[in-house]
Amino acid sequence: MSTNAIKIYEQGGPEVMKFEKIDLGDVGAKEIKIKHTAIGLNFIDTYHRSGLYPLPTPSGLGMEGAGIIEEIGSEVKDLKVGDRVVYAAPPVGSYSQSRLMPADRAVKIPEDIPDEIAASIMLKGMTTQYLIRRTFRVEPGHKVLFHAAAGGVGLIACQWLKSLGALVIGTVGSEEKAELAKSNGCDHTILYRQEDFTSRVKEITDGTGVNVVYDGVGKDTATKGLDCLSPLGYMVIFGNSSGNADPVNPTDLMAKGSLFVTRPSLMAYTAKREDLVASANEVFEKVKEGTINISIGARYELQNVIQAHKDLEARKTTGSIVISP
Repeated sequence: MSTNAIKIYEQGGPEVMKFEKIDLGDVGAKEIKIKHTAIGLNFIDTYHRSGLYPLPTPSGLGMEGAGIIEEIGSEVKDLKVGDRVVYAAPPVGSYSQSRLMPADRAVKIPEDIPDEIAASIMLKGMTTQYLIRRTFRVEPGHKVLFHAAAGGVGLIACQWLKSLGALVIGTVGSEEKAELAKSNGCDHTILYRQEDFTSRVKEITDGTGVNVVYDGVGKDTATKGLDCLSPLGYMVIFGNSSGNADPVNPTDLMAKGSLFVTRPSLMAYTAKREDLVASANEVFEKVKEGTINISIGARYELQNVIQAHKDLEARKTTGSIVISP
């Protein structure tokens, strides 16, 4: 079996991605063959491509996709040919028209959710779910700082956080993105290119700081973000769009108010299938009940994924990005 896919032979800039025909091989006993209908693009894909997260090459790319099962392995029991499924998990390889995937990493898409929405929400939605419901469980009255509030995860998080009764402060890069974040539940926006976000957070919170900072940016923001926290506050660094965050001196955490710092990953929080299914189902429910509305900010054809990566890294996009296979 063969299919068209993106492949890299070395890690580097967007230009290392090649659109070519690859051989899929046979379906393993615990695998499914998926014909993609929609593919999600996420910042982690750029980390895999660039080498920030090393990959053995040659390699495929992409962590998120939705589609229809065309074949199942002999030991697959809870999925069948014809099922609509979505996944957001290793191994990489979603940048393809079809692929083989471990069956235990895929979940069924509810009938009333389109494939494109499923491929837009799975990784970002489950990331939001574990961040705000498990890593630090946000409750009514909590004050939250969320960096990149107009991004794919940020827009979902702002809506969900607002529904929980939190005060939501978000950093954004432009007035346009500030309006977008506000329309999705962000109470206060900070233009990080023009304003010192630490000072603004203290101003907004009357000097008390926030209970938790969710930081997917990393190097440019994490150290300063510690000064935004109230005593016993949580710094949750879940991404590295500006590079890895600088090391933290434990004594500084004590001096700044007995703070907590964690670097979680979606893969750890969904390693058990029951956790994966529960997380995905909670996200789907939030979409169906209207708590979360998905904003698809851009669409690209698979053969144009180089431009998609360039636009994402240049922060030209907002919301979720969908690739058509």
